[in-house]
Amino acid sequence: MKSYKYVARDSDGKQKKGLVQAASSTDVLSYLEKEGFTPISVNEMATNVSKKKRVISRKRIKSADLAALCWQLATMIEGGIPITIALDTIAEDAENSSLDPILQGISEKVKKGESFSEGMAEFPKVFNKLSCALILAGETGGNLGDALTKLAQYFDSRDRLAKKIKGATAYPIFVMCFITLIIIFIMAFIVPRFKTIFDSLGGELPAFTRAFMAFYDILRYNIIYIIGFVFALIIFAVVFNKTKKGHYYFSKIVLRLPLLGKVFNQAFVATFCNTMSTLLCAGVSVLEVFEVLSGMTGNDIIKSAITQTRKSVVEGSSISLSMSTTGFFPNMVVKMIQVGEESGSLPRVLEKTSEHYERKVDSTVTTLTSLLEPIMIVSVGAVVSVVVIALYLPIFSMSDVAG
Repeated sequence: MKSYKYVARDSDGKQKKGLVQAASSTDVLSYLEKEGFTPISVNEMATNVSKKKRVISRKRIKSADLAALCWQLATMIEGGIPITIALDTIAEDAENSSLDPILQGISEKVKKGESFSEGMAEFPKVFNKLSCALILAGETGGNLGDALTKLAQYFDSRDRLAKKIKGATAYPIFVMCFITLIIIFIMAFIVPRFKTIFDSLGGELPAFTRAFMAFYDILRYNIIYIIGFVFALIIFAVVFNKTKKGHYYFSKIVLRLPLLGKVFNQAFVATFCNTMSTLLCAGVSVLEVFEVLSGMTGNDIIKSAITQTRKSVVEGSSISLSMSTTGFFPNMVVKMIQVGEESGSLPRVLEKTSEHYERKVDSTVTTLTSLLEPIMIVSVGAVVSVVVIALYLPIFSMSDVAG
C-alpha cells in the first residue's frame, strides 16, 4: 500500500485535504467519488528511496517512450481524468524511469496554475517546439485529447524513420569495423611470422611480396604517427564543424553522400510533410509551422531552405511557390503542396506525401543493403586475397625453382 495526499471539494464547494492509504491513485479517485468529493489532485507521498531512484536513473528518452506517453495521456484525458492525475498516474508506472521526475515536474507546474504546454516547455530537451505548439493548439481549441493523439502518431512515425536510418547506416559501419579488425589481426599476428620465415630462408622475394612487406614496414614503424594523424584529423573536423563555415560545409557533405545522402533527404522530406500535416490539422498557423520546422533540424542547408520559404510566405507568396524557389525541395513535394493549397486539403495531401516518402526510404534502404552486401563481401575477399598471394607467392616460387 502507498500513501496518497489528496485535495478535493465537497458538494458545497469547500476544499478538503487529507491522506489515504491505497494501492494506486485510481483507487483514491474511486474512494473520493464514493464519498461525494470532486478530486482536484492526488499525489503519492514520496519516500527517500523513490527520490534516490529518481536521482540515480538517467535513461535516454526515445521517441517510442514519448509516443507511449502521449497515447496514455490521450486515453486518460478522453476518459475524463484530470491532466494532473493522469500525469501522476503515468509517472508511477513509466517504463523509462527518467520520465518520472519530468512528469512530476509538469504536474507541479499545472497545479500551480500554468498550462500543460507551459509545463512541457520547461523540458525542451524532451519536448521540442512541435510538441509544445501542438499541445498549445489543443488547449486553445479545447481538444487536448486529439492533440495528444496526433502527437503520439507523430512520435511513432519519427521512431519508425529513425530505425530505418539506423538500419541503413549500421550495416556498412559494422562491415567496415569487421574489415579493420581482420587487417589488424593479419598485420599483428600472421605477417610477422611469415616475415621471420622469409628472413631465415634468404633469397630474393617476388616483387608483389616485397611491395606488401614494404607496406607492412611502413605501418609497423609509423603506426604511432598514423594514429596521431587520425586523431588530429578527427579533432580538426570536430572543431571545424563548430564554426559557421565548417558546419555549413559538413551539412552539404552529409546530403551528398552516395546513397546515404539520398536516405537522409527522403527521411527529412517525410518528417517535414508529416510534421506540417500534424501542426496544420491541430490549427497551428502556417508561419508558426515553419518556425517549428526550422528548429527541428541541425542541417544548415535544410534550415536555410525552410527559413527562405517562411520569408517568402510572409511576403505574400504561396507555400508551393516559396518552396520551389529554394531549390531544395523535390518537385513532387512542391506539386503536391500546390494541389493541396488549391483544393483546400493541404493537411491530407501532406499526410499522403509523407507516407509516400516513408515508402521511398524503405525502398532506398533495401537497395542500399542489397548493394552493400556484395561490395563488402568482395572487399573482405580482396583484402584476404592480397595477403594470401603476397605471403604464399614466395613459397610457390621456391617450389618452381626446386622443380
